[in-house]
Amino acid sequence: MQVISPDALRGTAKGKKIGVLTGGGDAQGMNAALRAVTRTSLVAGAQPYAIMEGYQGMIDGGDGISPMAWDDASGILNRGGTVIGTFRSKEFMTREGMLKAAANLVNEGIDRLVVIGGDGSLTGLQEFASQWSSLLDELLDHNRITTDQRQQFPRLIYAGMVGSIDNDLVGTDMTIGVDSALHRIQAAIDAIASTAASHQRSFVVEVMGRNCGYLAIAAAISGGCDYVLLPELPPEDGWEQAMCDQLQRSRMAGRKDSIVILAEGAKTRAGEPITAEHVRASIESILGEDARVTILGHVQRGGTPSAYDRWASTWLGYQAATFVLNSTGEQDGPVFGFHGEEIRQIPLLKAVEDTRSIPGLISAGQTDTVLSMRGMEFTDLIGIFQSLSNPNRTLCAPSDRRIAIMHAGALAPGMNTAVQTAVWEGISQGFTMLGIRDGFIGLVRGDMSELSWKDVDGWNQEGGAVLGTRRRKPTIEELYAISRSLEANKIDGLLVIGGWNAYEAVQLISQERSRYPGLQIPIVCVPAAIDNNTPGTGMSIGADTALNVVVDCIDKVKMSASASQRCFVIETMGRDCGYLALMGGLAGGAEQVYLPEKGITLNRLQRDIEWLKNSFDNHGRSFFLAVRNENANPNYTTRTLANIFDEEGQRRYDTRTLIIGHIQQGDAPTPADRLLATRLTDAAMGQLASQIKDDDKAIQCIGMCHNEIILTGISEAMKGTNRRHQRPKAPWWLHLTHILDCLNRESF
Repeated sequence: MQVISPDALRGTAKGKKIGVLTGGGDAQGMNAALRAVTRTSLVAGAQPYAIMEGYQGMIDGGDGISPMAWDDASGILNRGGTVIGTFRSKEFMTREGMLKAAANLVNEGIDRLVVIGGDGSLTGLQEFASQWSSLLDELLDHNRITTDQRQQFPRLIYAGMVGSIDNDLVGTDMTIGVDSALHRIQAAIDAIASTAASHQRSFVVEVMGRNCGYLAIAAAISGGCDYVLLPELPPEDGWEQAMCDQLQRSRMAGRKDSIVILAEGAKTRAGEPITAEHVRASIESILGEDARVTILGHVQRGGTPSAYDRWASTWLGYQAATFVLNSTGEQDGPVFGFHGEEIRQIPLLKAVEDTRSIPGLISAGQTDTVLSMRGMEFTDLIGIFQSLSNPNRTLCAPSDRRIAIMHAGALAPGMNTAVQTAVWEGISQGFTMLGIRDGFIGLVRGDMSELSWKDVDGWNQEGGAVLGTRRRKPTIEELYAISRSLEANKIDGLLVIGGWNAYEAVQLISQERSRYPGLQIPIVCVPAAIDNNTPGTGMSIGADTALNVVVDCIDKVKMSASASQRCFVIETMGRDCGYLALMGGLAGGAEQVYLPEKGITLNRLQRDIEWLKNSFDNHGRSFFLAVRNENANPNYTTRTLANIFDEEGQRRYDTRTLIIGHIQQGDAPTPADRLLATRLTDAAMGQLASQIKDDDKAIQCIGMCHNEIILTGISEAMKGTNRRHQRPKAPWWLHLTHILDCLNRESF
């Protein structure tokens, strides 16, 4: 979906008024969406109104419908919950409640509405919009509005965004709040795993989600859990024994802890709810061991939003606001949701009806229909979990075929997750799995050894790269040694997990392999780079973790500057790719971002300085943040920018710098990176297995586009890149600079 530039948007909605509300349960990221709607409206020349406490604010009127200014949306990106409140209003679902709400909107001159909430809130929006004409007719008949008002507001123009940690709306991949909820769940599981292993104890962890098992299956995979109970897959009778058998197999394979994930909406095939206490009691009764229960509850929907829930919600809010402000209302309002790295408009009524039909389909045993409605990622995750959670599961008889795994290039969080997935999946396919140490240097030396299921258990939650990785690429002269090493170790397939240097090395092998018999094997590349510049994919393993580190640093910098007048210049990694800087600035609320794709000019700096001085002198600004990619310009370094800002500021503020550095590579992988690593590597292993079976020696790249796995030849993947600057030619995220320019700097 096209992102309108600020220049094209500015002044297009003069005189229009738009209301925004948050309804139902709160979700992290709602404030980012609210901020985006507010500021987009102001830039367009419209007047935004915050409707307090959900639909109840429309009914109450008065202070319940409050005009919003630019600064009213300041300082809320990092706040959980919703600053304008939420309330499940029963009165709104009555005719009289809707009459009051319509009257209050009309009297304020508001005929445009953006609602951020779950299916209940969106259902209310659809019903309210469909009855708008009859509501105004009745209000006119009872002299509660004038004839002019009735004619001025013939229809309600509206749009929705899904704010729900359940991720249950059919038609969208990820709803506002889900990623943050997964962060909370994963942190709890990682902590529980250490205490469970210490006591060799079983834990039952109940997560939220209502009738959707996304949080449960995603947490089970990212947390490396043993068993999961989902609403979409009611277990067969006797499931308690099957569960305990699974836990026992994991223990026999060497695991010291057992964790069962229970989705709160899970039921038996008879429709009886499955409780955490029943699961615990079953483990104790069948296995005769101590088991404990942890019900995470509302901690999953509280606290600071993740980086994703900030930038994604901001993008959604921007698109929803521009739609509502430019729509004539002749078509029904949509729900805005994500499909991979793009935003789609989803018919609101159909989305809500499909979502509400799922419990009935589950009860009717229509599992295939339910899974198809949940989407490809959900189905993929279920299949992957069934494969990875069972150490004794072998899809094929053991063979003498051997697959080697290696890293290459810079470190990226999630590399260990990818190796664990590859080893477990490879063993289930009947292969012998080997790990190569220290990248191509280790491959030249033949430094590799066999990896078992137990060897890699627990790697999914570890940062770093246990196998080691090096940036060094092989030379043409070293290809002979690499070929001999692969031949000597009888390698039938090679999995390379890494970034740009890994792909360039594999392309060199592709170009020269005809001369070396040992190189004539199938090779699959899996993208892992915090720069998110890897060929053939929209997202690379490690980028989300690094981005969360950047945003966390921005939050801390803002807190440190809260009691003084400060100008900060923060430098991110990324080399010649500006993903971390742009998305970090968007999610962190930076006023300016300097990217290598856009460059830095003296004229641009002059405009920035004039705006900066004006905002401090005349508009009460006390803090300014610029985020600079490390290679944005070789001459305008981070220190140089800070010196220029300091000199031109003439003591209006103190200037500070922060170079975040290698901590961007050093954190434990986020849930998104664990899931991405698992999905990509699972697909890569499937591809290798297929090629080995068919004697297909092609070199392929696995990637993710629009939340779907894609397969690209190495040469084709490299064609889509700028080789000189080692980045994609047309990255999907670059046009989001328009949103940052629109929302983060007020026009004076």
